[in-house]
Amino acid sequence: MTAFFAAALLALAPASAADRARKGDGDWTTIGRTYTEQFFSPLKKINADNVKTLGLAWFKDLGTSRGLESTPLVVDGVMYNTTPFNTTTAYDAKTGKQLWSFDPQTDREFTRITCCDVVTRGLAYWKGKIIIATLDGRLIALNAKTGKQMWTANTFAGEPDWPYTITGAPRVFDGRILIGNAGADLGARGYVTAYDVETGNKLWRFYTVPGDPKKGFENKAMEMAAKTWNGEWWKLGGGGTVWDGITYDPELKLIYIGVGNGSPWVQKFRSPGGGDNLFLASIVALNADTGEYVWHFQETPGEQFDYTAVQPMVLADLTINGRLRKVIMQAPKNGYFYVLDRVTGEFISGQALVKLNWSSGLDPKTGRPNFTPLANYGERPTIISPAFIGAHNWHPMAFSPLTGLVYLSVTENGGVLAERKEFTPQKNVSNPGAQMGGDIKIQSEAANMAKAWLSAWDPVQQTERWRVQRAPNASAGTLATAGNIVFQGTSEQTFAAYRADTGEKLWEMKVDNMPMAAPITYTVGGTQYVALNAGYGGGLAHLEMASGRQPMMAKGRLLVFALGARGMLPPLPAEPPRKPPPRVGMNDVDLKKGKELYETFCQSCHGSQVRGGIKDLRYMDDDTRKTFRDIVAKGTRQGQGMPNFGDTLAPEDVSILQQYVTLRAYEDYGSE
Repeated sequence: MTAFFAAALLALAPASAADRARKGDGDWTTIGRTYTEQFFSPLKKINADNVKTLGLAWFKDLGTSRGLESTPLVVDGVMYNTTPFNTTTAYDAKTGKQLWSFDPQTDREFTRITCCDVVTRGLAYWKGKIIIATLDGRLIALNAKTGKQMWTANTFAGEPDWPYTITGAPRVFDGRILIGNAGADLGARGYVTAYDVETGNKLWRFYTVPGDPKKGFENKAMEMAAKTWNGEWWKLGGGGTVWDGITYDPELKLIYIGVGNGSPWVQKFRSPGGGDNLFLASIVALNADTGEYVWHFQETPGEQFDYTAVQPMVLADLTINGRLRKVIMQAPKNGYFYVLDRVTGEFISGQALVKLNWSSGLDPKTGRPNFTPLANYGERPTIISPAFIGAHNWHPMAFSPLTGLVYLSVTENGGVLAERKEFTPQKNVSNPGAQMGGDIKIQSEAANMAKAWLSAWDPVQQTERWRVQRAPNASAGTLATAGNIVFQGTSEQTFAAYRADTGEKLWEMKVDNMPMAAPITYTVGGTQYVALNAGYGGGLAHLEMASGRQPMMAKGRLLVFALGARGMLPPLPAEPPRKPPPRVGMNDVDLKKGKELYETFCQSCHGSQVRGGIKDLRYMDDDTRKTFRDIVAKGTRQGQGMPNFGDTLAPEDVSILQQYVTLRAYEDYGSE
């Protein structure tokens, strides 16, 4: 214990001037609490000795059944929270009293081009302003005290009609707002943009993949990147969207962005002849003042597995081989845990978190992966591990400078991929160029690989110290504190606390939902609180529920805990009786077409097995079945986030699609 407390004294030394300027230790003013995005708090009134008395202080029903991925902010006793479609609300952080709410009237049509639900991961705060990044591409500055709009900016302005959306949280660094976007899976060109926080004026923009060479390159970095591409990639967008993963070092004046997957996934369709395809699946360092390229590190050259590198990046100073190093750490989708020098981009170390088969290891000097023959999967369905959901996805990971450990959700899994024989991109639908599936045997083999756990990872030794098992594919964000605690939501619909040094479970409470977002902690009036959004859904829900019926869950809630609190959640309503769907038969031609229509238009929201994600289509009620065609082709539930496909799907397509969904539901119903 002596060493532990010695480390604690070092870690709790005075913060840098930049961090002190961003409020005190009792506030939570940016998504990861400080620029480092460590999701670590020096607060310790709640600690490993007394956390067993933690209870519910207050809660708010958020009125949504969609995925809740956002991290709340707390500034000067006020909590700011945002929900799907970007409605933002301010609460008294001590009592839960609502102070104001702002609905930006996000365009529901953008639901149609959103991968993995209409989620949002949070807000930004800067000197009396709350910054929202809406699904439909707007930055909005609100007065933090009143909730009144101060200015707005369209982040998609000046770009081609790509299928852009925003699901990530904006970041504010020294008066600059940084925001990227999503859309690579549907065919888009990625970029990240800086705006002035006082006016909303655009300061600079950095593209992550090169455009049409005939139109000239925006900078030397794009000219360099273009040499790693082939063919006419720019016609398909190229991908590389920065849908999360942005952080900043105020001393180095460097902004770090994580770059997404290729578009389409299959490389031969976007860059025939191969190439590394920079800056896909890379961490890129940019000059904060100008947006100019400084360095990059590519984690998956030629990316064709949806192995994004937009996962959270954590900054820390670590002693490695007797030398203090300024590092940036990331656990991207591809299965490795990386430690890089954040000054130069030099590869320091990397180690596999899970069993993987696309690579046999990393070059010890460069960090470049050694590809296996399976990596070139071709037209034959092949299990690629990790699957496209990744070994670690968007869920924030925490780093404790006291224990020296990183705490993160890890998923070991496999996904079936095959190149399509022909590929014709369609507008506003997912265009991976890959077939995600195969026969029952290979699908079952992949499904049986699924495991998940909370991992305590030593980034210096690149080894795991301890783990807590989870349900297959279950993931949630983490929070570490100076009280020697790690907090995380669980797949058992609970919120739990563990000893940060050993992994021992110290406390757990049933919360009637599966929390995915990262918790935060803060103080008001000398009392320490812990808060999180609890709401299940989004991309990983597709696989988490792929092997069974979704459990009964409460709608999304904001939950706040304190020592000695005794609040109670209302009981769950009685589960409605389930009626078996009508029996449906389909000929082989219609069955094949129904499957293709479902994978193209429905799978990204409703899951690969017609089993959940946003809504489990096996359990449609009679009214939904009767009005299915109007819902799909006339947009009668557009206000609830179900887009209108009437301009794309012919009446006969809607009929075949309904038959296919009903058939899949009937096949599953009797096996439960």
